[in-house]
Amino acid sequence: MSGHAGREPRRLTRWWRRRSLRARLTVIAATAIAASVFVAFQVASQLLGWELQDSAKGQLRADARVLATNARRAGLAEVQLPPYPGSGRLVRVVLPDGSTRTPVGQPALPPVSEQAERVAQGASADLMESGDSDEDGHLVYTLRAGDGAVQVAQVADDSPINQFGFGMLLIGLLCVFGGALVGRAVARTGLAPIDRLTAVAVRVARTRDLDADIPDEGGGEIRRLIRSINDMLAALRDSRRAQRLLAEDAAHELKTPLTSLRLNVELLIRLDRRGTLDSALPAASRTRLLNDLGAQVAELSTLVAELTDLARGDVSDEGTELLDLADVVAAAVTRARSRAPGVEVALDVTSVWVSGRPAALERAVLNLLDNAGKWSPVDQPIQVRLRAEGASAVLEVDDAGPGIDAADVPRVFDRFYRADSARALPGSGLGLSIVQRVVDAHGGRAVVARSARGGALLRIDLPAAAPPAPIAGPTGGEDTAAG
Repeated sequence: MSGHAGREPRRLTRWWRRRSLRARLTVIAATAIAASVFVAFQVASQLLGWELQDSAKGQLRADARVLATNARRAGLAEVQLPPYPGSGRLVRVVLPDGSTRTPVGQPALPPVSEQAERVAQGASADLMESGDSDEDGHLVYTLRAGDGAVQVAQVADDSPINQFGFGMLLIGLLCVFGGALVGRAVARTGLAPIDRLTAVAVRVARTRDLDADIPDEGGGEIRRLIRSINDMLAALRDSRRAQRLLAEDAAHELKTPLTSLRLNVELLIRLDRRGTLDSALPAASRTRLLNDLGAQVAELSTLVAELTDLARGDVSDEGTELLDLADVVAAAVTRARSRAPGVEVALDVTSVWVSGRPAALERAVLNLLDNAGKWSPVDQPIQVRLRAEGASAVLEVDDAGPGIDAADVPRVFDRFYRADSARALPGSGLGLSIVQRVVDAHGGRAVVARSARGGALLRIDLPAAAPPAPIAGPTGGEDTAAG
């Protein structure tokens, strides 16, 4: 039974959630009006009952005073009691011996109560009794008169309240019906902007046209919703435009190495088919061509990897953790030395803690080192400095190359941008763009300047974090390394 009773509310909840917002507002409006009418009926009925009862009590008191005056004049035993007319008030005289007199033909009244007998004996002047316990519900007023008492009674009449209730029921039904109509009209008017918003959303989903702006109308929540949807559409337009530009730039950048690779491969195939590969291409030329092919394949692999990393944007499965940036820099320097053994790197780093993604930060530092390695002379090392500066972790990569022209500085971190002097060098123009994206994702800032040695100085500022609390253990010194 308890399980069945628990399923009913859930069914009602599911049914309610499947209703449209317009239907919900209509039902809520009709229910609110019905509840208001019911409460008003209860209050009005109670007030009307009190008013009718007070009026009946006042009339009983007036009639009792008249009868008591006549009884004192003529005596309780001789006072004239006219025959009962068939309706209206009921009277009774209580004699000193406890007996009673009633008009001829009058219906029987409830027995004289103990409290009424006490009034007849002079214990109190009067008594108003409500006969809720008897079948007819008499209202009886007892008044001291001479050596006894007189009683005037009236049968409780609920017909005015019943008539009032019937009238309120009709009015309530009309109000509920009218409230449902008004609620539906209000819902239709209030939800009109949402209907138009829905129509625009359906059209965008069907046509994939993100240029459709929703008119800013209404107020309050509706206006905020419309503005949020318009902001979302604008963000989607920007994302689509960025994707299109990325695809166009990628196609442009891939065209040159693919063309060169295809021509070299076609040359080798053509010579091999003719059987003149050894005669047409001496060993030295063939080795140089194969090296070029290997370099072009490596360049394509690097370009594809960078494109993949850039296209992912800020989406990454790597979690954020508290890490020492000095360890990240050291790992990146190790990888840079293995990739370019002839490039010398001078480290000057201190322990600075940040909150970030280690792999992404290592990739950014490695891209900075790769960029510096292209320009730094063989006899001049790349200087890498890491220090804490205020609330920031500052990383500087300093090379002794020719530096960056002032005209190229604003576009250094743009995707696929390569200065005229760098077009003959290997690279895709994506490395520094990836650096910028990683730094932005970590809430930092990347800038470029001229170093004191005349080359380029690339600087990264990242928000520093408090180092982790030391773990209690055996007493010992803490190593500090700077390479």
